[in-house]
This record gives sequence, C-alpha cells and structure tokens, in this order.
Amino acid sequence: MSNTVDLSPLGKASAYQTQYAPELLFPIPRQQKRDELNLTGTMPFFGVDIWNAYELSWLNLRGKPQVAIASITAPAESPNIVESKSFKLYLNSFNQTRLESEDALLALLRQDLGAAFGAPVHIVLTTPDAFQGIKMGELDGLLLDRLDLEIDQYTPTPTLLSAARHGAPVEETFVSHLLKSNCLVTGQPDWASVQIHYVGPQIDQAGLLKYLIGFREHNEFHEQCVERIFVDILRQCQPNKLAVYARYTRRGGLDINPWRSNFSSAPPRNLRTARQ
Repeated sequence: MSNTVDLSPLGKASAYQTQYAPELLFPIPRQQKRDELNLTGTMPFFGVDIWNAYELSWLNLRGKPQVAIASITAPAESPNIVESKSFKLYLNSFNQTRLESEDALLALLRQDLGAAFGAPVHIVLTTPDAFQGIKMGELDGLLLDRLDLEIDQYTPTPTLLSAARHGAPVEETFVSHLLKSNCLVTGQPDWASVQIHYVGPQIDQAGLLKYLIGFREHNEFHEQCVERIFVDILRQCQPNKLAVYARYTRRGGLDINPWRSNFSSAPPRNLRTARQ
C-alpha cells in the first residue's frame, strides 16, 4: 500500500530520536498529486528538488560533535518526494551517532535518501571551514510585484492566465516574492519567491501575478505547487519553452527549492536568498 500524507508524522507528536534511524524517512509517491493535474506517462517537464539542510550534526569516533550544511538534489523523475518532517527527524537521528568520517556520513545519506526518493540523489556537504564561501543571491527577472492590483481570490485559478496568442513570440523572465501556500497536512504557511522564464506568446503580467497570489490559501507541498504552476501556465499560455523555480523559506532547518523546465539542460544555481 502506498504511503499517504495522513500516515506521515506531520501534525503528530513525534519521539526525538538521536541514534541513526533511516526508517524515519517517509516517502510519498509523486503520482498521487500528478493525477490531480491529469499528468500520466511522460511528464511535460523535467527538473530537480534542491534541499538545503542547515541543522546537520553527528559525532566523530571520539564523541566530539561535528556540523555541516547538506545540499541534496533529488530528480523530479524520482517516484517519490520525502515528507519534510520525516526528513528532519531522520537528520536528527544522527545527532548522537558516531561516525568515522564525513565520507561515512555521505554514504549513509546517499543510501537512505536514494532509497526514499526511489532514485539516486546528489549530496554536497559544506563544513565550517568552507562556510565563508557560501554565496547568496536573488532570482533574476522583472518584478511582477510592482503591479498595483486589486485581489479578491486566494485559490489557484488557471483561467486568470492568458497570453497574446496572435502576437510575436517573446522571451521573458518574471519574479515574484508573493508566493505563499500552506502545508497540505498542518495548514502552516509556506513562503517562497518564484521565477518564471518562458519563450512564446507574451503572457499577461497582471493575470500571472493574480494567479500566483491565488495560492495564498492553497494547501499543497512545495514540489506540488511548482508543478501545478508549471502545468497551468503551459496549458493556458502555451509557451514553447517554460521553466519555473521556487525558493521556499526554511522550516525546521530545511528549505526546499523545486525547479521544473521543459528546455533548460542545467539546473539553476543553489543560491540562498535574503529570506532564506
């Protein structure tokens, strides 16, 4: 039987385990939500989910605590997402676990997370000696938030999206910091900045911003919101090329940054934004 969100640790009291416990990871099939978007067979996008874990710690063999920041990249074609609270609980299970080296930690992370996502993941550990090299940056693009709009709808409404179908194709990149959705289970707010890059009929900016603001009372996981945005824009505006990238603020020491594209071969840079 497939895992469903009601079986996850979200919204429930959880024991705090400090010894290595890979069984804490809770995978959820991506297809459950893709079915709602009528996505079957070959997906109209590829992409990655970039996770940054800021609260990773373990013990060396002498019992001395070690810390690092882990960046984990999971492919969008993997069969599962991993529920974020279970991800945090799993990482916490290393807190009193003795390991002989960073390589030993990496091996366990690759093994366990690859099994949970159902596909190999790419992991980079940044230790304190390299913290000063971590860079920040903001998403490039024309700021949609400059538009003065009257808003009265706070659920995603694809019909707000439109494009000049008979005009010449354009290439544009838009950014908004007004994306807010809510956790699918707890209803707690999730905040994000989002970048939309496309080539095709010119998209109406006001309608696009209203559509994005429409997620404000919508309950869905980060990855699912980004796929919904991608699919709605693709279907309503019919661009030839489209990429959607969201940088969500962290919760529980984790941020999740989904990217979906139908043309770009290289994932975006994993640059922490001001709000992250």
